[in-house]
Amino acid sequence: MSVNKLNVTIVGASGYTGGELLRLLLGHPGVEIRQATSERHVGRYVYFVHPNLRGHTRLKFTGISELQPCDLLFLCLPHGQAQERIEDFAALAPRIIDLSADFRLRDPALYERWYGHPHKAPEWLERFVYGLPELYREDIRGASYVSGVGCNATATTLALWPLFHADLADRGRDIIVEVKVGSSEGGNSPSEASHHPERSGAVRSFAPTGHRHTAEVIQTLSSTGPVPPIHLSATAIELVRGVLATGHVFLKDRSLSERDLWKAYRTAYRDEPFVRIVKERQGIYRYPEPKIVAGSNHADVGFELDPKTGRVVTLCAIDNLMKGAAGTAVQCMNLMCGFPEMMGLEFTGLHPI
Repeated sequence: MSVNKLNVTIVGASGYTGGELLRLLLGHPGVEIRQATSERHVGRYVYFVHPNLRGHTRLKFTGISELQPCDLLFLCLPHGQAQERIEDFAALAPRIIDLSADFRLRDPALYERWYGHPHKAPEWLERFVYGLPELYREDIRGASYVSGVGCNATATTLALWPLFHADLADRGRDIIVEVKVGSSEGGNSPSEASHHPERSGAVRSFAPTGHRHTAEVIQTLSSTGPVPPIHLSATAIELVRGVLATGHVFLKDRSLSERDLWKAYRTAYRDEPFVRIVKERQGIYRYPEPKIVAGSNHADVGFELDPKTGRVVTLCAIDNLMKGAAGTAVQCMNLMCGFPEMMGLEFTGLHPI
C-alpha cells in the first residue's frame, strides 16, 4: 500500500452501488482501497459478488466490526443505518461520504415528514454538505462530511435547474416530473417485484405520488427563490441502468424564445465537466437517453419549447448507479481531497449497448 495514496474503505460494498465504487476506485490512481465490508460475505473475495472485478483485485470482504481507521469512509448501507452509527463512523475517518438518504435533508422535520420517522442523529444533518457538485462544488471542496444525492433527485434537479437558476420558470404554476427508471434502482435484494417473470417487460408505476426524492428537489431549488409545488412520479421500465427525468415547466414570460433557453442552459452548464446539453435537429439521439450514458458519470440534459403554450419540456438522462450514486460520490471525493475532478471518471459509456 502506497503511503502517498488516499486510504479509503467502503462500508456496505456488496450492493450494486458498492460494486460500482469498487470498480471506480480500483482504477483511481490516487486511491488505495483498505477495506470493503459485507456482513453476508465476510471472508469472500469481492469478485465473488462483483464478477466484473475478477482479475483486478484480491480484496476480501470484512465485517463492520473489523473496521480500521482510514482517510475516507464511503457508506453504502441501507437507508436508516448510517444515522444509527454515525458517531462510530466519524471516529474512524476524518471524511465521510454517505450514499444513503440519511443526511440529504437539512431539516429534521422535513426528514420525518418524508421518511415517516424521526431522524436518529438530527444534530448531524447540518454537518453534511449535499453532494451534487454542479450546484455545491465549493462547499464540497471544504467539507468533511458529504451526503449522496438520490438518483431521481439528481436527474430531476439537473433537468429543472437552468430554468430556476435563470428565473425563467413561472413559480405560480405547478411542476410535473415523470422519471422512468431501471431495475437496478431497487438494489440487489430479490423481491416479488424483481422476480423475472414479474419484472420483465414491465412498464410499472411504482410511485405515482409522494416519491421521497421530491424533498431533495424542493430543498435544492429553494436556493433560487419560492418553489412551486413539484409533483414527481416514478415508473419502472425494461432497463437495468438508467433514469430519464421529463419535467414540464411553464415560462413566466411567454415571449421567451428557444435562444433564451439555450442561453440559460449554457450559462448553467458550460463549465460542468460531466453535463452535456443534448438537443439535435436530426438523428435518433436528438434528446437525452439513458442508454447512451450507461456506465459513465455523464448527465445529458435537453429541452424543447412549445411556443404556443410557453411550456418547456426539460429532460435529463443519467446512469442511476453512476451519476446517480457512485460516480458522483467519487467526483465529491476528488473535490474533497484535492484530486482533479474527473480523475477515475473518464469512461465515456458504450455504443451500441
